[in-house]
Amino acid sequence: MDLLLEYLLPVSIGVIMFGIGLNLEWKDFKRVFIAPKAVLFGLFGQLILLPLVGFSIAFIFPLEPVYQIGIVLIAACPGGTSSNIVTYMLKGRVALSVSITSFNSFLIVLTIPIILDIAFLTFLNADKKISLSMLETFGEIFFTVLIPVIGGLLVHYYLPNTVSKIKKSLRYILPGILFIVFSIVLLEEHGSGGKSFVEYGDLLIPALILNVFVMFLGFFSSGALGINHEGKYTIAIEMGLQNSALAIFLANNVIQMDGLAVMAVLYGGFSFFSTLLIAWIMKRWMKKAEIA
Repeated sequence: MDLLLEYLLPVSIGVIMFGIGLNLEWKDFKRVFIAPKAVLFGLFGQLILLPLVGFSIAFIFPLEPVYQIGIVLIAACPGGTSSNIVTYMLKGRVALSVSITSFNSFLIVLTIPIILDIAFLTFLNADKKISLSMLETFGEIFFTVLIPVIGGLLVHYYLPNTVSKIKKSLRYILPGILFIVFSIVLLEEHGSGGKSFVEYGDLLIPALILNVFVMFLGFFSSGALGINHEGKYTIAIEMGLQNSALAIFLANNVIQMDGLAVMAVLYGGFSFFSTLLIAWIMKRWMKKAEIA
């Protein structure tokens, strides 16, 4: 099953991102770069505001140091491809979401080690140097996000009539693929004997607060800057849906600290669905007069 998941996840994500690319046009990205305010604020929210909120929650809740660092770790790992998928499902600004994902894949190579070094000094009074490979980190984004999206863009550009015929079907096919993958992953986790969410109730509450609070922080603060409604809930999705897989990898393979991955596993288990629900509420019920 491990080998299946190793290949199933990236291939499935690549297929989904190709389908998302079919729904995009070059002008969507042109808009992002001509008016980069939303991209810049999205990156600021992910790389600066999120870790600050993570540190705040770690201080407020009486957690063991390993879990305090764990919540900072998940806050330090900005959203990956899942945020692109949720944005697509809710008809947000997908080009904005993909652009933020691409840029943060470069920047986290610098930010994650700094944030985690501060966390270890703060909560364990220990100096632990963390290293992250830029090549490996960007390579994951390049092959699972950028190449499939560009492929979808090119197919849309050269075969617009064909794409227009399958667009509606993609709205059901792509989430269907995602649901199947999630089901397989959850079955694997259940079969491995992992603990249930109930047994980690004291950790689930701060993790859920992190998810909900940063989404509303991103939504309202981006609105204060004059970013339009679609941009507001797109940024909220980017801030709420963290890259749990990267956090788990860092905890188990790079830092190698017992218990550090627990918070990331919990967050990854619920955040896709909670982010989807909250963002849907934002899209449906929180639309107001917009400046831009």
